[in-house]
Amino acid sequence: MKFRYLWPPSLLGPLDKAIREGSGATAPRASGIAQSDTPSVSGRPATTPGRAGRWWNASWFDTVQFLVFCGALLWLVVSGAMSMGYSWQWYRVPQFIVRIVDGELIWGPLAAGLAVTLQITACSVVLALAIGLVTAFLRLSDSLAGRAVSKVYLETVRNTPLLIQMYLFYFVLGPIIGLDRFWVGVWCLSVFEGAFACEVIRAGILSVPRGQREAGDSIGLGRAQVYRHVVLPQAVPLMLPPLTGLMVSLIKNSAIVSVIAVLDLTTAGRDIVAETFMSFEIWMTVAAIYLGITVPLSVLMNYVERRVRTCD
Repeated sequence: MKFRYLWPPSLLGPLDKAIREGSGATAPRASGIAQSDTPSVSGRPATTPGRAGRWWNASWFDTVQFLVFCGALLWLVVSGAMSMGYSWQWYRVPQFIVRIVDGELIWGPLAAGLAVTLQITACSVVLALAIGLVTAFLRLSDSLAGRAVSKVYLETVRNTPLLIQMYLFYFVLGPIIGLDRFWVGVWCLSVFEGAFACEVIRAGILSVPRGQREAGDSIGLGRAQVYRHVVLPQAVPLMLPPLTGLMVSLIKNSAIVSVIAVLDLTTAGRDIVAETFMSFEIWMTVAAIYLGITVPLSVLMNYVERRVRTCD
């Protein structure tokens, strides 16, 4: 049950003064007023006494939970390997990344596969953003044909598995157009991720108030100039978080090119496992390499997002 309390007239003056000055000073507390229902000067509800001091809300307890989870995960992996009679061979892993022979640095198959993965990702990101931008403008255009084509493209790509699309590109479109395996993988990933980039870009453009575009029209700007100088500078900061997730997703989805024998990071790991039977070590190393790409990318994009918002 909620109770509504009336402030005595003697307390209204100090409270109003504290609110106007924003100094953080609090008004004297009236007797009989419940502490949990007392409004604070900052506008935030007062915290229930003792709630913040409970042990399960403490930061040390969160740390303990995280360590317990990591320990349980490690125990599952180790116990599973021991039950299979698996022999760990971590000492052999570095040679598949890089090794030194007669003073010469030689890159291993995992490093070569990582280079191919980065090339596929870089090309696919550029093409996916271009496809997403064009499709977003088609969806926002006044052309019935443009909206119909973009709608069919979006519904087809978003509602069919990526693996099936890869096979269609490789066995159907690739031979017709004359694309090799690398570019088949790049175009398939670009078309797939471009459908999601389209919705991100379209949502960012629609988030800008219509009055901004009308203001640009009123001062004589053309439609392209309105988008370039008015709409996109305001929409891009809103697009950055979902576009970052899209880029991370593209890096992970690039592993699908292994099904068409592109020598990326996943294909290199699979070949090594087939030769050495080091399943645990190699796949853990491959996963760590993917994390080494995606985590710094997320941190970098968060930094860029903060800088953009600060500049605005």
